[in-house]
Amino acid sequence: MEETKTLETAHEEITLTPKAIAEVKKLMDENSIPENYTLRVGVKGGGCSGLSYTLGFDAETKAGDKVFDLEGVKLCVDYKSIFYLKGTTVDYSDGLMGKGFVFNNPLAKKTCGCGSSFGV
Repeated sequence: MEETKTLETAHEEITLTPKAIAEVKKLMDENSIPENYTLRVGVKGGGCSGLSYTLGFDAETKAGDKVFDLEGVKLCVDYKSIFYLKGTTVDYSDGLMGKGFVFNNPLAKKTCGCGSSFGV
């Protein structure tokens, strides 16, 4: 069964910065992604530090997903990934060093230079 959290209760688990929310909405608009799709955030094995972040749009949620409504962006995380993502803030950077989503994960004990993999 899907569990929905608001921005106020999600801060203990995973959040998106206002800049990240704006970028997600922009991507959805530019790519004609339906409003009922969720932004799926997850973790998979691999990368130079042991675990890698995943980010993409999904048409449906699955059993065990945690679903957050963050200012109009529906975000979901599978039950295994939430363990590694508690307290994580996803930001969007468009600076000189490159554009992209940035994961600020307080549980990461080590990260790689590219910022897309981590270890706990």
